[in-house]
Amino acid sequence: MNGDSHFDAPSPAAYATDPAASRGRLHSEPESESRTPFQRDRDRILHSTAFRRLKHKTQVFVYHEGDHYRTRLTHSLEVAQIARTIARTLRLNEDLAETLALSHDLGHPPFGHAGEEALDRVMGPYGGFDHNAQTLRVLTKLERRYASFDGLNLTWETLEGAVKHNGPLTGPHAMNATDQPLHETLLDYVSAHDLELGTFASAEAQVAAIADDIAYNNHDLDDGLRAGLFDLGDLDEVPLVAPVLSEVRTLYPDIERPRAIHETIRRLISVMITDVVTVSVRRLNEVEPTSVDDVRHADRLVIGMSEEMGEGDRALKEFLFANMYRHDKVNQMSDRGRQVIAEIFELYLHEPQRMPEEWRETALGSDPATIPRLACDFIAGMTDRYALSEHERLFG
Repeated sequence: MNGDSHFDAPSPAAYATDPAASRGRLHSEPESESRTPFQRDRDRILHSTAFRRLKHKTQVFVYHEGDHYRTRLTHSLEVAQIARTIARTLRLNEDLAETLALSHDLGHPPFGHAGEEALDRVMGPYGGFDHNAQTLRVLTKLERRYASFDGLNLTWETLEGAVKHNGPLTGPHAMNATDQPLHETLLDYVSAHDLELGTFASAEAQVAAIADDIAYNNHDLDDGLRAGLFDLGDLDEVPLVAPVLSEVRTLYPDIERPRAIHETIRRLISVMITDVVTVSVRRLNEVEPTSVDDVRHADRLVIGMSEEMGEGDRALKEFLFANMYRHDKVNQMSDRGRQVIAEIFELYLHEPQRMPEEWRETALGSDPATIPRLACDFIAGMTDRYALSEHERLFG
């Protein structure tokens, strides 16, 4: 490809995260001769056990409902594709954006949001459960693959993005408006490796966060249509989707339903990406950052969508909540998932010797006060099908 092609990689913007200027890793390691630090982070995530397990962790549907519905793995890959597209257009570091997209769901337990609710409930007396904090536990503690350290020993920039992709956790710009204290996992980790919780994360992390929003809305819409929970005609009252659907009908009046669904979803994703790029360019021009630290210390997110798109996004979420997440079919699966998690946790809590061998040895050799978090870590790492089979093993 010649140098004049528009497909050549653009030169990075001044506010892009420079891998050569990375703040490094908690445990020093020699640099790779063939990969940048962020490429190396991405590869460690791809080769991790936690990433492989995403294959059998659901978004909405339990694994045996069908082969074509999203799992956490396929969702993460789709988020990564959207993140790379936006990052490339904004001349950001694509590798860091991809790394954060691939890692963002590693802390999710089985059975989707129902599983997270169940774990948070049973862990209420023991510090609660938060999937973002659990992602940090996976990345820094629970993956035990390397001889010299626990976790994956990722760069400061990747860990910062994993923790703060939605915004600062402390200070005047904190995204969490409640009085809830920070999760103990975050507090413990930043006491040894300060991730600067009061600042925004890099633009690449912000891109990964908004790519996640674009992906899961559109792909849940796709899955709900294919599952027959609602039909294309029901979307005529959804402001964000209606004009795209109308355009598809006008261009392809005789198109069959599966193609109409795909054509609508892909066009809707493009509309949202275009909006994000347009708004983000404007915000970046207003903030005028000359470095990634200027992005971190800005008074707002530099990556975002327009107010009109935000309203449409919220209306789409409301539609999915009413017509998909609270659908009887999904509720039945969610209730079953909550029951499985709660019963397994209670049994492990009072009879840790019932855990599988590796975890049992750790539990029996530990301070009893640590057993709730140990049981939580084990359950959070389960796939849907393993949780169901473990419940069957324990309860018959």
